[in-house]
Parts: sequence; structure tokens; C-alpha cells
Amino acid sequence: MGASEDIGTSGARTAREHLLSQQAENRRRRPSGEPPPLPRDLGRSGRFWLIMVAYLISVAIGVIVFAPFQRLFEHWDTERLRWVVALRTQWLTDITLWVNAVTSVWTIRVLRWGTILVLVVFRRWRHLLVFLGAVIVAEGLTAALAIFIARPRPLGVEILAGWKGYSMPSQPLASLGVTLIGMTYALVPQGRVRYLAKWAIGIVLGFAFFARVYLAVDQPTSAGFGAVFGMAIGLIAFRWFTPNDVFPVSYGRGKSAHLDVGGLRGRAIVQAVHEQLGLSVLEVKPVGLEGSGGSTPLRMKIAATEEEPEHYVFAKLYAKNHVRADRWYKLGRQIMYGALEDETPFQSVRRFVEYEDYTLRLLYDDGFPSPKPYGIVEISPEREYMIVMEFFEGAIEIGDAEIDDGVIDQGIRLIRHMWDAGLAHRDVKPANLMVRDGTLKLIDVFFVQVRPSPWRQAVDLANMMLVLGLRTDADRVYASALRSFSPQEIGEAFAAARGVASPTQLRASLKHDGRDLLAQFRTLAPDYPPVAIQRWSARRVVLTVEMLIAAFFIFGLLVSNWTVFA
Repeated sequence: MGASEDIGTSGARTAREHLLSQQAENRRRRPSGEPPPLPRDLGRSGRFWLIMVAYLISVAIGVIVFAPFQRLFEHWDTERLRWVVALRTQWLTDITLWVNAVTSVWTIRVLRWGTILVLVVFRRWRHLLVFLGAVIVAEGLTAALAIFIARPRPLGVEILAGWKGYSMPSQPLASLGVTLIGMTYALVPQGRVRYLAKWAIGIVLGFAFFARVYLAVDQPTSAGFGAVFGMAIGLIAFRWFTPNDVFPVSYGRGKSAHLDVGGLRGRAIVQAVHEQLGLSVLEVKPVGLEGSGGSTPLRMKIAATEEEPEHYVFAKLYAKNHVRADRWYKLGRQIMYGALEDETPFQSVRRFVEYEDYTLRLLYDDGFPSPKPYGIVEISPEREYMIVMEFFEGAIEIGDAEIDDGVIDQGIRLIRHMWDAGLAHRDVKPANLMVRDGTLKLIDVFFVQVRPSPWRQAVDLANMMLVLGLRTDADRVYASALRSFSPQEIGEAFAAARGVASPTQLRASLKHDGRDLLAQFRTLAPDYPPVAIQRWSARRVVLTVEMLIAAFFIFGLLVSNWTVFA
């Protein structure tokens, strides 16, 4: 019998070693200098506009430095201007005055503040920041260039419209250009509509260009410089900081944390998984988006091999915006609730995903019913990473599963195991507990903490009992808990489980259930002094004061410089 077991174990080990060897053969190291699966690229049009900006600035400097070039430049501009002015008629003058109103302060102000309002309503914060940044940079550079070049308004012709400041580059056309291109990339989804919108921008700027030259407000080169410069700044900013494949414009429902996995990113994921893990991906599909707010969860179909049939794996895609969101989330918790526990923010997306890979391996190696880790995949260096793990095929969320005493005991013992191992899950909720064939599975271990505070461990126990109670009743769950915990420990758990101690989804489920399960458990458990979650400290006070001062200065800056958005 022992010999048979040795042979079976040896056969399994050999098969596993063969599978790992086969995966290793499929892997490929990216050579130095080769772009990553999802590179950051401005695209051909982005590079064209960048070259145009450099060219225009070079021409402007050349006009100032080289006197012969300046005379030639002015002669060419004057001839073109006089040719356009010679077309003046009363009816055409009336039309161009109306067209020139497009470049007015109030027109641009309405367009900019309208765009800001839409972006705030739909909570597209990255697009909002890029839009504001592009506007501020365009306004600042055009103002600085105008002072540096110091070119006067057209001489020798009658100017038919109001103006102020130097003429090159044309600040109204630059303002209009950056505003319209920013609106297009921030508000219009990619596709035919955006394509037509860009043509419409070209037509509008073309009419505005003609109107300002006709009215002799700007020279042809000054007007062209301003229009091209404004468009280029806006296009480069959005192409670089919000590429559509990474940050698509969408008006559908969903959380901003959920990234689009189609198009360029989808192809990059398939390539990266094949090269870095040796797995051939047949399909990438988002899954469980409702219960996930800090990543993009995916289910990937893996092609069959000699050793394994076609199967699924689970993956979580992380990007820099998830790190920023986590940082602000923890700062907000520190200000609102104090030092609930050690919540040090991560400084990079690489550290973000490394920590989850560590906790995943820690739990799996310690015998917890958690997914088997496959490894980390780099999609774009320092910007996007993905962690791949086992997919519990056939498992359903505990909120939709039939629960018996066996599953209740498994949930209680799982928390007991964590207490004994010096761990806390910190996010026990229905979405993170799955049931398959009467077996409880634990997922989403990113928030797991090593050597947590006693308060956090107690909260884990209360949350698990509440989740189980939602599918059964308080008496059955409490009876099971007494087999693994003392009455005093259970009392402590429900004395600690107050307010934000429970995840948002669990609180919503308790409210929807109708029964006051928390009160029922507190009635069953012995009395225990309430465990306050508020923790005042010098750090919390300083952070609160700093945030108030920062908000005050930002508001003051916007109020004092609100004409920047005009």
C-alpha cells in the first residue's frame, strides 16, 4: 500500500513538473529596448502635433533673433493681410463679427465650465485634471510667448474688433483650440462621432481664423500659430495622460476603477500572460464588477495543454489610478475615523500587486481555502500589472448559495484559523465568500494584514457571523461560534463591530434583510464594553488641519484665477 502511494505521489509530482516545464518553455523574456505589451504612445497624429509645436516655437524665436528673417516674415504677413482686408463688404463684416464672437471670453468660459460640470457629474476625474492642466498650460505658455515675442497688432489697416495685448500667438484662438480639442477628448467617445467632431473643430477654427484676419485683429501667422498651438497642447495632453485604450470615454454604468479590457489593452493582456506565465489565453472577460471597487476583476479562458484541459483562471488588473484611489481612501479614513489600524498607503502599483501576491501565497501555503496563485504579469512597467490566480469554477457567492451547518462551521473555523495564524482578512463580506459543492472558499485577500490589532481580528469574527446569519439565523451561527470561540470573544467581536467596521456591501445587505441581526447577536453574547472606533491622535489633527488649509488655498486660487477658464 505504501509503495502504491509513493508511486501515485511520484506520478503526480512528475506530471506537475512536466506542466511547469512546459509553461517555462512557453515563456519569453522581453529584451532590453523592446516595448512592453502596452506601451505609452502618442500616436502618429500626436507626434505630428508635437513637431508642429516645436516648429512654431522655433519660427517665433527665429523671427526675434534674425532681423532679415523678421523682415521677410512681416512682408509676407502684410501682403496676405491686405489681400484679405480688400474683400471687406458690409454684409461680410457683419458675419465675421458674429463669427469672431466664438473666440470671446464668455463663449469660451461657458464651454469650459460646461465641460468641467459634465466631468464632475460623471466622475471622470482623470479627464477633468487633464482638461484643467491643458487649459492652464496653454494659457500660460501663450501669454508668456506673446510677451516674449512682443509683436504688435497689424499696422496700416483698420482694426474692426476689440483686442488686448500682443498679437502672437493669438491668445483667443489658442484658448478656443485647447478648449474644443479638450472637450472632444474628454466628452466624446472614440469612434466616428469623435472623428467628425475633430473635423468640426477644424472648420470652426478655420472660420474663426478668417474672421480675425478679416477684421485685422490678428496677422495670418499670429492667428495660425494660436490655433495650432492650442489644439496641439490639448491633443498631446490627452493622448499622453488619458490614452483611449486605457481611459476610454464612456457614459455607461460602472466604477471608474474598472478598466476597459478590449482593444489594445486586451491584446496586451493576452500577449503578456503568454510570454510571462506561459499560458495561452483564449478569452478575457470582466467578472464580478459589482463587488469590486479597487481593481478590474477578469476571468480568462486558458487553452488546453497535454497535461491540463481547457480551464479558467481569475485575474485582477491594477493600474496607477487604483494606487491613487487607495491613497486618498486611506487618507480619508485617517481623517474621518482616526487610526483604526496600520493603513500605510502604497507608493507604486508594483508594490500594490506585490503585496496581494504575497498575501495570496501566504494564505494558500498555510492551508486556507483561497485561490492558488499563478503569478504577476506586467502589462505596462510602473503603470499596469495583473495578478493571476485559480478560478473557482462552479462556485457561487454565499449570498446566493444554500447554507447548511457544515458551511457555517467552515466560516467560523476559517476565522479561528486566521486568529491562530496572526492574520486578519479585513474585508469579510458576501462578495468575498464563495460556496462550491458545500465547501466555503475565501477570495480577495488584498486587505489581509499580518499581526493585526485585536480590534481588527474581533471585527472579522463579527462580520463573518453576520454574513452567515444573513443566509440562516443568529441562533445557529452563534451555536457554531461557541465551538471555536469563547462567549467573551464573541461579545468583544460585536462590541467592536460598529459603523464603518463592516464593509459597505455587508451593511447594505443587513439593511435589505430587515432583521436586526446585529442586535440579535448582541443579545445572545455576553455584555462587553463598547469598543470605540474613533482614535484621536496628533497625526489625525495635523492631517485634518492640512486638508482644510489646502482646500482653502485651492478654492482661493480658483476664485482669484477663474478667468483662466475664459
